[in-house]
Formats: sequence, structure tokens, C-alpha cells
Amino acid sequence: MTKPNNKTFLPFDSHLDQTKILSILKTATDGADDGELFVERKKGESFLLQDGRLKSANYNASEGFGLRVVRGETTGYSHSSDISEKSIIKAAKTAHLAVGAGGGLISISPSQTNQKLYMHEDPIDDFNFVQKVEILQTIDTFTRELNKSVVQASVSMAAGIQEISILRPDGLIFKDFRPMTRLSISVIVEKNGRRETGSAGYGGREGLKKLLENDRWKPLAVEAVRIANLNLTATPAPAGVHDVVLGPGWPGILLHEAIGHGLEGDFNRKKTSAFCELMGTQIASKGVTILDDGTIPNRRGSISIDDEGTPSKKNVLIENGILVGYMQDRQNARLMGVKPTGNGRRESYAHTPLPRMTNTYMLSGQDNPKDILADLKDGVYAVGFGGGQVDITNGKFVFSCTEAYRVKGGKITNPVHGATIIGDGASALRKIRAIGNDMSLDPGIGNCGKAGQWVPVGVGQPTLLIGGLTVGGSKL
Repeated sequence: MTKPNNKTFLPFDSHLDQTKILSILKTATDGADDGELFVERKKGESFLLQDGRLKSANYNASEGFGLRVVRGETTGYSHSSDISEKSIIKAAKTAHLAVGAGGGLISISPSQTNQKLYMHEDPIDDFNFVQKVEILQTIDTFTRELNKSVVQASVSMAAGIQEISILRPDGLIFKDFRPMTRLSISVIVEKNGRRETGSAGYGGREGLKKLLENDRWKPLAVEAVRIANLNLTATPAPAGVHDVVLGPGWPGILLHEAIGHGLEGDFNRKKTSAFCELMGTQIASKGVTILDDGTIPNRRGSISIDDEGTPSKKNVLIENGILVGYMQDRQNARLMGVKPTGNGRRESYAHTPLPRMTNTYMLSGQDNPKDILADLKDGVYAVGFGGGQVDITNGKFVFSCTEAYRVKGGKITNPVHGATIIGDGASALRKIRAIGNDMSLDPGIGNCGKAGQWVPVGVGQPTLLIGGLTVGGSKL
């Protein structure tokens, strides 16, 4: 493992002459509508411990730049891992081709902000290599000793930092320093020849010292074992159309996929979203209010500024059932005649920014979660979700449940396995019949994919009762 470079990343001090680079950027964006130089350094490490043995330990580091020129709907983009004046000159010539005949006027830069949503420290430095392995061994031993049924345990940990500097054609520079940590525990349990798995994890933009406190990881281990043992007693899920109660927190991933992507600006500008041209109309049951909020301190999806320099915001998307806003980057906002919302995100310097979610969640309602379950006469209570798929054009989704229960007469009868929830976002919004008063956010483990790019996100919701969803299962 190579020792990381802990010196603060200041590309215009260590790599580049700011005056010369600004001149190159101005020439590249002459006649364009927008553009910037995005410079980035990333570093991270990960550990995997399995049954007390270190299976892998990795360290990675990268740095580079991306130069973007935008004219109308056309984007010119060139990037390189070589942060040098020579490489930037080449990139500028390539990106400038997007200007074409020119005639554009560079958009005004974002307002600068002093908001700090997370620590300005490198979490990798919190412990040395030996200390990290010893902590993971302690977690592993504790997990395997929790229950006689545990036959295998895996503990993984990751920590990293992303540092960005964005140079605008007017000379303004926007910076952000983004930490990230995550801990996951997975187990395999066995009873009477049957094996099942369970897992749990959490994370966020915080240090390893806080992430690895005993009172945080011990409940995580207990949860992973609980889910695995629960699955040992699960029976086949019922197939058919059922009312479904979704638990609070992580099940918000269904809203994220089935609804959130459909409210991103590019899909609506191009009229490929199921929600395009519905602004101001009632698209959900009354009481449904959904936000995308990148300003929650220390959350996985939070960003002080987006990857165009726009300050992160708390954006209302649906208010009391009415569609009131889309998530926007600078390009799509300009083309739609609205303001950017701080949702221009990219995976790295090698990617162009796109309108993306940050922390997307539904606000609490007035209903008691116990009463919501009591009103479920015959259906499924879904608490945990795994993988899912969604078609943006029509909002149709399919999600697999990792923890779900059969409910009859308002009472939970038994856990079920093999359950999938099938429907479409637009219909599901209108079928919400009860909204709990227990909104919570996910534990900080989410990633979102779009156009080949992955970014960290958060989700959340209260307990929800949705009528008439299709449940896929093996029991008729």
C-alpha cells in the first residue's frame, strides 16, 4: 500500500500558472454559453476482512482535469490525467469545437458560498494501517460470536477524499473538500442445512473515528445477523396485486428510482420523462411532499457546491401532491429558462456534469405507523430493498425486497422471501393512501448510476401505504 499524499490539493499553486490557464479558458469559451475547467484529486482506501483474515487492502489515487465548453445543446469536453499547461491547451482546442459559429454569451458564474457541510479533514489519516486491521478483526470476532448459526462473516470498510477546484472564465475559483467513509457487515447463517445471508451498513461524510465507535458498529453487526436469521424462517412471497406498506428510511430508494430520476431536468427538457409537461399539476396524493436536499450536514449525498460550483440547495420537487420543481444543472436550466438548483454532478474529472439527485426524501405525514399496519387487511410490509430497475420514459419499476413480511388482518404473520415490488412511479404516487409521521433517512450507503456515471446519494421516507401494487413471488 502506497502512503497517500496528505498535502492539500492546490492545483493553481502546485501545477499551474493561474493567469495563463485563465487566458486559455477564456479563448476556449469565446462565443460559448458556458464552460469551466474542473480540476480534481481523489484518493481512497478499502479493506475486506473475512472470518478474521484480511482478504484485501487497497489504496488508489487519481488526479486530472476536464475542460468543458457549452454552446446551446452541444457540449465540447476534453480531459486528461496530466494536469499541465500543455495538456490544457490541447483540451481547450478540442472543446472549443463545440462553439461552432459562436454568438453565445458566457453565463454568469454561480454565487459563491461559505457553507461547510462536512469536516475538512482526510479520514484516511484517522488510524494507521495496523489499527484499522485490528478494529476490523474486533468487529469480525464480535459478529461471529453473536449467534451459533453464523458460519461466515465479512467486514468491509472504505474511506476516501475528493478535492475539486473549478475555474470559471471570469476568474472565479470554486473549491470543495469531500470526505467519505463507509462500513458494511455481511454474514451467512446456517440451520438444518439451509443457508441465508444478511447484511447491514452505514456511512457518510465523516471521519473513521466516529464511524468506528463501538456503539455504532455493534448494532450494525446485530442487525446483519438478525436479517440473516429472519430469512431462515421466511416462506415464499405471495404473487398478485396487493396493498403494500413500505417501511421508513431505506425503502425511499423506490422513490429515488421510480420518481426521482423522472424529475431530473434533462429528461424533462428532452420530453423523455413520464413527468414532462406536468409542472403545476397534481401528480401525487395530497400530503405527498418530496424534496431533494444536498445541504444536510455529513450526509452521503450532501455537497457544499455541485460540480459546476453552484451552492447545494434544499429543493422542493412535489408539494402536497403538486409538481413544483425539477432538479437542474446549468446547461439544462439555461435551456429551460429556469435557475440551476445545485444538482450538476459528475463522477470524476473524466465526466461531464448531469442533473443528479443528492438526498431525496418524502416528508412525514400525520399517520401513526402502527395504525397504518393495522389498516393493512391483506398485503405485504416491505422494510428492506435490494436491486431495482426503472424505465425513465414510463416510470415502470421492479424492486427486490431483502426484508418483507406477509400481513393479514392488520397483523404481521411471517417473513417472506423472493418478493419483488412492481409498478410505475406515476401510478404509485397517486395510490399513496397513508403517510407516517416517522420519516427517516437511509444509513448512508447509497450510490446512483446514470449514463455510466456513479455518484453517492441519500434517500428517505416515512412509512407509506400504497394501494394495488403488483407483488412478484413464487406463491400463488
